[in-house]
This record gives sequence, structure tokens and C-alpha cells, in this order.
Amino acid sequence: MDGAAVQRPLVVVGVDGSEASRAALTHAFAAAARRGAVLEVVAGYAVEVAYLGGAPVWLPDVAFIREETAARVRALVAGTRSAPAVAAVPGAGDVEVRLQVLPGPPAQALVERSGDADLLVVGSRGRGAVRSVLLGSVALHCATRAACPVVVVHAGGGAPGRVVVGDDGSPGARAALVTGVEEAARAGADVDVVVAFDIEDLWIDLTTAVVPSPERIRDELAARTRATVDAVLAERGAAGRVVPHVRTTVVQGRAAEVLVAAAGADDLLVVGSRGRGVLRGLVLGSVALECAMHALGAVMVVHPREDRAPEPVGAGHGADRPAPPVPA
Repeated sequence: MDGAAVQRPLVVVGVDGSEASRAALTHAFAAAARRGAVLEVVAGYAVEVAYLGGAPVWLPDVAFIREETAARVRALVAGTRSAPAVAAVPGAGDVEVRLQVLPGPPAQALVERSGDADLLVVGSRGRGAVRSVLLGSVALHCATRAACPVVVVHAGGGAPGRVVVGDDGSPGARAALVTGVEEAARAGADVDVVVAFDIEDLWIDLTTAVVPSPERIRDELAARTRATVDAVLAERGAAGRVVPHVRTTVVQGRAAEVLVAAAGADDLLVVGSRGRGVLRGLVLGSVALECAMHALGAVMVVHPREDRAPEPVGAGHGADRPAPPVPA
């Protein structure tokens, strides 16, 4: 032993008191317990100054607003820790919680914290002005820019019934598979790897005279996917790690629609941030975006390793060092 402190895993979650953020906190608690991780809860608060005739007429008590926000978050954390879905997860009662209560919108702060995190969890929609949108601005910003895997939670939040992984043979899909298998091993869940294909997507060579039959396409995709899965599981087995049960399925149809239909409200859907679509320069591909928007349960977006770099800190919120953690 060299006396050096062992750095524990970190799970970061954003909360704002909305139902979606409550579900996100439930998921984050369970994820932290399964990892033996520290749970960092990030909340933002608004500081508004009223102006009349160019001069401020009301200055808010920022310290009071911050402490009031922190008190609400502490109550939310305490209630979530004792909820049945969290209490049923071994080790949930021992999860160390740290609070970060920061001024302004939390999206940039969450992305910045993702650089140190193993997992970032957000609700699908918060208390923003446009509450009817399917995916809130914070969730979209985090899923697009975070440096670690991001879980967007719509419902549920406890241990997943299954882990459903979307695969298209791309590097992003393989990263999603590796991450999904790890999540399943932690939760004691099975994995369903789902591959979708559409004849229109595959017929891109105009010199091709014959389009393979759907049966042939299905068989070839099934063989390729099984080979990839077997390689990932063999690596885990060789390292002495838990190997969950993995099934593979090939379905004809649009990828996003197939994946959303395959994952229920109690399942975790894992997708790569970008696949083999035409616009590969996008930070978040259309399939990942549609899944994050329309899935019934939690969706994990996994960026390939080369993409995992948080955006530079701007001159706004991130220009200063974040406030020290509020005692939980």
C-alpha cells in the first residue's frame, strides 16, 4: 500500500423538483449504490433583479435563495433514499451524497461535472418554460455534450428489468454494447441486443443489380452481431468479470422505432451517440435523439471514447469555479 487515496466512482444527477428529475434521482441513487459510487446532486436556482427606469428596485437575498434551494434538495434526497425502489437496492442506504447548488441554469454545470463522472443522469423534461416538449433543453444539452455516458430518465428509475442495446455495427454501437453489458452485470439483468434494418437503408450502391432478400440480410446481421457479442463476453470472462445472459434479435424496420418498441418502461435502453447514418458529423445521431425523446423508460446515450470531451467552459456560469458542495 502506498497510502494514496483510492478515487471512488462518481455519479452526477441534475434535479429541479420536477417529476422527471425525481425519477432521475431514483435512477442515480440505484446506479451509485451498484457502483459503490459517490452521488453528486446538482441543482440550479434563478437570481432575478427587477429594474424600473434603469435602476434596480429589488435585490434578491442570494444566500437565502441558495439555502432554501439546498433545503428542498436535501428533503428530496432524503425522501428518495427511503423510497422502495431505492431502498431495495443493496448499499443504497450507504451512498455518500454531495450537493452542488449553483446559480443559473444547470445544463453547463452538469456537462462540466461529467468530465469527472462515470455517469450523468438527467430527467427527460424539467420545469422549463416549454414543458410540453418531449425532450427538455437540459437533457438534450447533456446527451449531446457530456464526457461520460448519459441516462435520460422518463419513468421508473430502480433496477432495470432488462438492458436493451441497439447495435448497427458502428464503433458507437460497440461502445454501447460494452457499457450495456456492464450495466446488466451490475444489476443482475439480462441483455437484449436488437439490430434493425431497412431495405431502403441498405440499397445504397446504384451498381447493385440484386437486392439481398430480407431473410439473407437478417441471417447475415444475426451472425455479425452474435460474433460481436461473443467477443465482448469473452473479454469479460477472460478478465474474471460477471458475464450476463445476452440474446440477439434482428428486426426489419426503422431503427429508432424498433428500439423504442423493444424497451419497456422498466427497461434500460442503451444506444450509441452516433451510428452509421448519413450525417455522421452530428454530435448526436437521429436514432439516439429519437430514442431519448420517445422511449418509455430510461435511455443511456454512450459516446465513443474519441468523442468524450466536454465543451470548453464559457464566459458565463462556468467562468468561475463552482461553489463548494453544500453539506447533505
